[in-house]
Amino acid sequence: MELEIDRGILAQVVLMGRELDRAEPELRPVIERLGRDEQAELVAIMWIGRGAFDASDWAEARATAEAEATTPCADYVLGTPHFTDHIESGLDALGISIRDDEEALLR
Repeated sequence: MELEIDRGILAQVVLMGRELDRAEPELRPVIERLGRDEQAELVAIMWIGRGAFDASDWAEARATAEAEATTPCADYVLGTPHFTDHIESGLDALGISIRDDEEALLR
């Protein structure tokens, strides 16, 4: 599956989200700088990870995320409990690995 959002950005969101108390001031602008399509994909991945959509419903999840974007994406994502877990689960469900991207960021 080809995504608009860069896997390195996804890895950055997950890694920084794990330390949200410390990293939120740096993470918020990362999400805010994403394009509309990328933000919709981030939310759709999170929704799939929390079980609101199945991975097979990717197109619907993405379209819904774009259509229902009434709250700034960074506020919505960062305000969602366990968002990093949901993003990781969503990526797993979609068969997308960001492990190499995470390791590269940690070096």
